[in-house]
Amino acid sequence: QVQLVESGGGLVQAGGSLRLSCAASERLVVISTMGWYRQAPGKQRELVAGIISGGMTNYADAVKGRFSISRDNAKNTVYLQMNSLKPDDTGVYYCNVKARESLFRPENDYWGQGTQVTVSS
Repeated sequence: QVQLVESGGGLVQAGGSLRLSCAASERLVVISTMGWYRQAPGKQRELVAGIISGGMTNYADAVKGRFSISRDNAKNTVYLQMNSLKPDDTGVYYCNVKARESLFRPENDYWGQGTQVTVSS
């Protein structure tokens, strides 16, 4: 079974930067979408950034201009570059990938285990 392994979270001061990575344990043949979600304490999980086939991206208003999502299809990896971090960015970040394990299998929805990002003031 394909698993998504996240890394790059940690504790940073406001104004600092982090880069999150999410890599699939096995090669995914056809990837339709990749995205990052986050969940702050006491709040619902929300979409932070997404990228679809063709390279189009979208971002939550709160992170526009500060965060950037990118992908490396050859490595089955998605990244989230986070700059000018604010305390409100604190939360658990989850990567999500919608993809096929092969051309003969249906598309599945995969989730990472979550990585903690804490921004101090």
